[in-house]
Amino acid sequence: MIQLSGLTKAFGDRVLLDGVTWQLGDRDRVALCGPNGAGKTTLLKMLGGLEETDGGAIIRPSAMTVGYLPQDGLAHEGRSLFAEAQTAFQTLLDVKAEMHDIEERLADPSVPDEDHERLLVRYSELQDEFRRRDGYAIDLKVTSVLRGLGFADEDFPRPTETFSGGWQMRIALAKLLLANPDLLLLDEPTNHLDLEARNWLEEFLVGYPHAIILVSHDRYFLDAVATRIAEMNLRTLTDYTGNYSDYLRESQARLDRLRQLKKEQDEEVARIKLFIDRFRYQATKASQVQSRIKLLEKVEPVEVPPERKRVHFTFPPCPKSGRMVLSLTHARKAYDGKVVFRDLSLHVERGDRIALLGPNGAGKSTLMRMLSGVEAPDDGTREAGHQVVMQYFAQDEAARLDPALTVYDTLQAGSPLQMVPMIRTILGGFLFEGDDVYKKAGVLSGGERTRLAVARMLLRPANTLLLDEPTNHLDLDSKDVLLEALEDFGGTLVLVSHDRYFIDKLATKVIEIGCGDALVYPGTYEELRWSKAQRAKAGPGPDAPAVRPKAAAPPPRPASSPGHPASGTDRPGSPVPGQLQGVSREERKRREAEERRRKRAADHLQARIDAVEATIADREREMRALEAQMSTPGFYDDRDGSRALIDRHQALMWEVGDLMHQWEELQRRVSTTASALRHPPEA
Repeated sequence: MIQLSGLTKAFGDRVLLDGVTWQLGDRDRVALCGPNGAGKTTLLKMLGGLEETDGGAIIRPSAMTVGYLPQDGLAHEGRSLFAEAQTAFQTLLDVKAEMHDIEERLADPSVPDEDHERLLVRYSELQDEFRRRDGYAIDLKVTSVLRGLGFADEDFPRPTETFSGGWQMRIALAKLLLANPDLLLLDEPTNHLDLEARNWLEEFLVGYPHAIILVSHDRYFLDAVATRIAEMNLRTLTDYTGNYSDYLRESQARLDRLRQLKKEQDEEVARIKLFIDRFRYQATKASQVQSRIKLLEKVEPVEVPPERKRVHFTFPPCPKSGRMVLSLTHARKAYDGKVVFRDLSLHVERGDRIALLGPNGAGKSTLMRMLSGVEAPDDGTREAGHQVVMQYFAQDEAARLDPALTVYDTLQAGSPLQMVPMIRTILGGFLFEGDDVYKKAGVLSGGERTRLAVARMLLRPANTLLLDEPTNHLDLDSKDVLLEALEDFGGTLVLVSHDRYFIDKLATKVIEIGCGDALVYPGTYEELRWSKAQRAKAGPGPDAPAVRPKAAAPPPRPASSPGHPASGTDRPGSPVPGQLQGVSREERKRREAEERRRKRAADHLQARIDAVEATIADREREMRALEAQMSTPGFYDDRDGSRALIDRHQALMWEVGDLMHQWEELQRRVSTTASALRHPPEA
């Protein structure tokens, strides 16, 4: 489909590509990977015809269409959202306009008969083309893509200039997907998407009928979409088959082989040089010395990529907080008459690792500001627990850096004395090396300021972290540094992130925000998606049961006890318990909603118990089978063969013990939830 032949590109003395030959198939989905500055965006621009090559050629079919989405900088104006998205079908819209023009002329009695006949023939041709190219489905396609990318139906008539920068990029992405080009070039397409929109885009791209080349720092997205990885490094492109996880394994194995080859080559060259130096001036060895000198001249050095620094970091020590960390009680929040939260009650306990989910604009950042104390609720109360030491990382944290301080001084200010030796290490992990540490914060790019703000957070002691989009503008290596530090963090964590991999690794509890409420799910994001899918299969109704089958995924991690959200949202159809008779209608609605939430939590816990019990039964069956083998005569004669089975049996015993501990903890929580259902708290 497309081929690079001897492609060369350089900026000054920095060579990005040197004589690269590479090709792309018709339905390949390729992810470009490599260190920052390797030239990934430059290559996309060259493929899109926006950047000239220094040498070589890009060979493509003459009729091939190419669509390119940059990281940012696009804006739209002058049309409504729906009309702007329709411009992706401009040629079909032109056909439709011509058809309407012909219809008007055919209705004009003054048109001569010979022109009338010609117009009918032309109208028939246009109608066939319009039907063949699926023109009658334009509105359906536009609606489907806009909804998938997170636009509401009421947004469709809004002028495009009223949308913010992130939504402008969504409009550009929608137009690109609707245009259906033969080659789709996407530079960080998930930067401005929430989780639901990312999930939709993953499914769309997996089913895309043409070739895709993309750059992304979202590991989960790369795993879901890419079928091939092209690594840009050492001025060339190296192909790996499979997704990003496959690439990590294969590239590490290749790197190990290169290092071994480099070591062997260096040893051989050292031996040859030693021979030359030893016998250079002996006439009897002159021919041998000359042959070895010529041999050295022909040696092509094995080039090994520089080893990326692995920075492992732990937060500075901080005293533990009390059991109750943060609490919102009957909180209400509104902006300009728009209610974000109606009647929210939420409890965050020590050790909770909570992910806040919901579409853009649902109120995630508002809830973070209320929890942090930056904003007070309009009604209700916020309470912080005993000995809570909090760090709040806001979306605009990078803008709060002092522009007069250097990168190094920014980290040093406010850091504990014992953490000062770690400053250089942390800066290296976030790609600040050499003289970069002496740059003023005011001259850094937006991505660099974000990395610096995250690095500063890691050096300050805290037992409670509130993180609002900490991974924005971070590359994969910087994300790994942050992720490892947060995995080892022993305090309380509440985060907002659109990175699935980040959420899957960290969150043990999910709070879904929307419709003025915050619903707590005591489990992982994957379990939440599974639960929603089961409820969708079960049909309409908020209380449709969803019971996880026993053969489902591995047992879920234990989660801390669920919070106690309260909502002013009424969901009709629930029976009225006897104890609710005689109270006001509003109070009855609130208490019914509270009871339904507790029932859902109980059902979810029971499903997790079933899954753990099924896993225990499987492991015990495997243990019995191993014990039967171990009891056979002569089993221990083969020492090496028996050792593997004995080790497996011991590992299973430990695993069953751990699963039993999980089962006991879940049973305790079921008893607590059941007690709450039997004796609901009075208002």
